[in-house]
Amino acid sequence: MALLIDLFGYLSVVMHGLTVTAQSVAVGGVLFLVFLARPLAGSLARGEALLATASRIALWGALGLIICDAIVLAMQTAVLVGTLDISPLQAVGADFAHALLVKMMAASVLAALLLLGFAGRPGIVTALALLVAAGVELGAATLTTHAAARLTGQQDLLVAEWFHQLGAAIWVGGLPCFLAALVMVRDGAGWRLVGARYSRMSMLGVLCIVGSAFVMWRGYVGDLHGQYGTAYGVMVAAKMAMFGALLLLGLGNFLTVEALGRNQGTSVLRMRRFAEVEFGVGITIFFAAASLTSVPPAVDLMQDRVSWHEIVERNWPEMPLMSSPDNNDLALAQLQAQLDHEAAMHEAKPQQAYTPGDGTISPRNANDIAWSEYNHHWSGVFVLLIGLLALLDRAGLRIARHWPLLFLGLAVFLAVRSDPEVWPLGPVGFFSSMRDVEVLQHRVFVLLVLVFGVFEWRVRAGGLARSNAALVFPLISALGAALLLTHTHAIANIKEQLLIEITHTPLALSGALAGWARWLELRLPPGRGARIAGWVWPLALMFVGLILLDYREA
Repeated sequence: MALLIDLFGYLSVVMHGLTVTAQSVAVGGVLFLVFLARPLAGSLARGEALLATASRIALWGALGLIICDAIVLAMQTAVLVGTLDISPLQAVGADFAHALLVKMMAASVLAALLLLGFAGRPGIVTALALLVAAGVELGAATLTTHAAARLTGQQDLLVAEWFHQLGAAIWVGGLPCFLAALVMVRDGAGWRLVGARYSRMSMLGVLCIVGSAFVMWRGYVGDLHGQYGTAYGVMVAAKMAMFGALLLLGLGNFLTVEALGRNQGTSVLRMRRFAEVEFGVGITIFFAAASLTSVPPAVDLMQDRVSWHEIVERNWPEMPLMSSPDNNDLALAQLQAQLDHEAAMHEAKPQQAYTPGDGTISPRNANDIAWSEYNHHWSGVFVLLIGLLALLDRAGLRIARHWPLLFLGLAVFLAVRSDPEVWPLGPVGFFSSMRDVEVLQHRVFVLLVLVFGVFEWRVRAGGLARSNAALVFPLISALGAALLLTHTHAIANIKEQLLIEITHTPLALSGALAGWARWLELRLPPGRGARIAGWVWPLALMFVGLILLDYREA
C-alpha cells in the first residue's frame, strides 16, 4: 500500500494514457464498423471478413478499456482508503468512482454486443445500440477530465471534451481498423472505396478536434502568456505540434486516395506506412493529454508564471559544463553529514536525510544544479556523437556502423550519475530507491537506452538488418518520447520546474521524430521517401544532443 501511494501520481498518468488509447480504439472501432465496414461489406470482395476483423479490434479495445478502468478504480480507491482513513465503500461513493463505474458498464455493453456478433447484423437497431453505448462511454469519460471540476463554463467545456474525444476516436482510434482494411482489400476499386470513406470520417474527426480545441484553449489556457508561461500551456503546445504532424501524414494519405481515383493501380503501401505512423503519433498525443491531468490548467495558475524574457535568458546558448562537483558537496550529502554529526554527539541513531517516496522535496544547492547540468551536457555529447556517426554510417563509412555501442556507454553513465543519493553513489539501496518516482523514471529510461543500443547494434553489425529487431529502434524511441512527456522533476520552485520542463518537451518531440522517421525508412518501399527519412532521424538525434548540451537549471 505504501509503495502504491508513493508511485500513485506517476502511475495514474501512465494508466490514463493507456485508458485513453483503449477507449479510442474501442469507440473508433465501433464507428468504423457502423459507418464504413457494414455499409461497404457488400461492395468489397472480403467485406464480411473485414467486418469480423474490425469487430475483433473494437472488442479488444473495449476489453482493454475495462481492464484499465478497473485498475485505475482499484488504485484510486486503495489510495483514498490508505490516506484518508475511510472505508472502501465510502471511497467508491466518490464522483470519480461513479464515472469510472459507468465507463466500465458502457465498455462491458460494447464488449457484449461485439462478442455476441451484433456488429455483423444489419439494421438500425444494432447500429443504434453500439452508438449509444459508445456515446455513454465518452460521456462518462468527460466526467473524469478537468472540465468536471470547473466552477465556471463547465457545460461548454464538458461538451467540448466529449467532441474532442469523439474526434480522436474517429481519426486515431479508427486507424487499426483502417490498416486492417488496407491489408485485406486487394484491389484498387476496394482501396478507393475504403480510403475515400475513411478520409471523410477523418475530416469529420479533425473538425471535432479543432472546434473543441478552440473552446478548451479558451477555458484552460486563456491567453498567450498561459500558453508559454505554464506547464499546462507548454504541454498543449506539444500536442499542437504533434497534431500538425498528423495533419501532414493525413494529407499524404488523402493524396494517395485521390490518385487511386485516377489510377486504380496506384500502390497503397505508402498510405499503410503513413497510417502506422499516424497511430503511433496519436498514442504519444494521448500520453501528452494524460500528463495534462497531473497539472492545473493555465487559467488557474496566474502566479509563478514564467516570462518570455526568463525563457530566452535560460535557453540562450552557453558553454556546456564539462567538470562535475564532488558528491560530498551536494545538499543531501551535506545534510546527512550534519545529521550524522549531531547523532554522534548525542550517541543516537542518525536520522536519514533522504527517504525514497516520503513526498518531501530534497534540498538543492549550487552544486546539485552543476551536477545535473554536467549529466545533461555529457549526455548531449554522447547523443551528438551518435547522430553524427549514424550520418556517417548512412553516407557509407563502414566503421561507423558500430555507433549504437555508444548508447551502452550512455546507459552506464546515466545509471551511475542520475541520482547521486542512491546506489551506487549514495547510501540508499537499488530496490529501495524505486519508491521515488523520479528515480524510477530514470531507471526506466536507462533500461530503454540499454535495450535500444543492444538491438540496434545487432541490426547494424550482427546481421539482423532484415529482421523485426530493426523495429526496436523506432518503437523504443517512440516509447521514450511518450514517457518523457510524463517525466517530472521534484523541485519546490514552480518557475524553476517549468523552465526545466520546457527543455524536455522539444527533447520528446525530437525523439518521436527520430523514431518515426526511422520507422518510415524501414517500412516504406525503396525510393525517395525512404531516403529522406533515412537522413531525417540522425539529424533529429543530433538536435537532441544540441538541446542537452545547452541544458541549464540556473
